[in-house]
Amino acid sequence: MNPTRQIGVANNLSRDAFADINGKVAFLSNPLTYPGDVRHVEIRQTHMSWVFLTDKDAWKLKKPVRTEYVDLSTPKARQRNCVREVRLNRRLAKDVYIGVEPLTVDREGHFRLYGRGKIVDWLVHMRRLPAGRMLDNLIACGNVSEEDIAKVACVLANFYTKLAPARMTPEQYRERLASDLESARHHLTRTEYGISRDPAESVIRSELEFLEENRNLFDVRVRQGKIVEGHGDLRPEHICLESQPLIIDCLEFNRSLRILDAASELSFLALECERLGAPEIGKRILNTYSEQADDWPASALLEFYRSYHACVRAKIAIWHLNDDNIQDRATWVAKAEQYLRMAARVSKAA
Repeated sequence: MNPTRQIGVANNLSRDAFADINGKVAFLSNPLTYPGDVRHVEIRQTHMSWVFLTDKDAWKLKKPVRTEYVDLSTPKARQRNCVREVRLNRRLAKDVYIGVEPLTVDREGHFRLYGRGKIVDWLVHMRRLPAGRMLDNLIACGNVSEEDIAKVACVLANFYTKLAPARMTPEQYRERLASDLESARHHLTRTEYGISRDPAESVIRSELEFLEENRNLFDVRVRQGKIVEGHGDLRPEHICLESQPLIIDCLEFNRSLRILDAASELSFLALECERLGAPEIGKRILNTYSEQADDWPASALLEFYRSYHACVRAKIAIWHLNDDNIQDRATWVAKAEQYLRMAARVSKAA
């Protein structure tokens, strides 16, 4: 692993910003770092974090990245991000997010967790959730019950109905959606990614035309107070079906990306369930939400949202090709193309 090559160069950060990253990762990969009888540490990596999993706990170390959406280039910025992540995620997973802990260096230059010394970084401390109870794994096993679906829908309905409406005009909301679609078109039609321009051009043009010709559908949602500060990344892999459903890993680093229509967020979840081969689950959650919240958005609006999210997810998938450490580039191209096919099917159906 070469973090400097992966992130620092791509985001115009100096190599000095990564001088001690390997040391931090090595320290947090060692079972002796943690209290209790820890014998093994699993390591997972995302674009913006390393996650270290013990039997009972999860520890997240933010990478010193800087992008158009987030700046984590300093320890202070990473601390703020960690605090925000815990605060926001406690809305839907209160007992999972234990807190924020400092990573220190003692006088001998050794890293310490729960130790004295100079604070050099911060970690989000979480309770580890059972992988077998995450919704994506349950879908793969065909083991999602009607009771599970109803519980998730009730949790989300209660969550959305208690959120204050975002301060946004109808025009601002439509402009935000159009900007997201234009951004997706810009990236998905770049020749270096190797994706045919036709699917992206066609479906995004159709989406933009729908947005322009059906302004009232969107304006009504704003006036009804349905645009809220939601989760921002509501996918099956973030939903744990314990006795009480828990929803983790909200999109904490940029508030504007969490501002959306509750129906849009649930349409995104339905899209992801469909991608995993269980379209009926997302539909049932959305229908149960509508009953619980007495919120019945137009079917054409829901279809727009699903296609919109498919385009945005295709863009995110293709962004992985900018990571120098990506080995199987074809996987991400295929994923982007899968989302575009889903977007096209929704667009045609509408």
